[in-house]
Amino acid sequence: MDKWLWAARFFKTRSLAARACELGRIQSQKQAVKPAREVRVGDLLQIKTEGGDFEVEVLLLCEVRGPAAVAQTLYRETEASRDLRAKITQERRAGMAFNPAPQGRPSKRDRRRIIQFRSDEVT
Repeated sequence: MDKWLWAARFFKTRSLAARACELGRIQSQKQAVKPAREVRVGDLLQIKTEGGDFEVEVLLLCEVRGPAAVAQTLYRETEASRDLRAKITQERRAGMAFNPAPQGRPSKRDRRRIIQFRSDEVT
């Protein structure tokens, strides 16, 4: 399992893929899988990564990491998974428009206001 996840480029290293399996972030048929489990063509996997949650069907087997174009031929993502990830991305972008990140460090005046605000919360 960890070799296939690494070859399909869901994780940068096999150790990260194995760790995700141990933590239960990889599931097959709603069951957590171990890193040494054999992957079969037709398996439906639920994969939780930093990049999002994927639900994929295994199309090909490979134990060698190759180019990204080759890695994408190893699996097919379900439509529901693709739609959900697109929706989450849009929500994240919309949230950034309403609450943009600060451009730099707070000024001395800003820090004083932050300290005052925090001290008012405590009392």
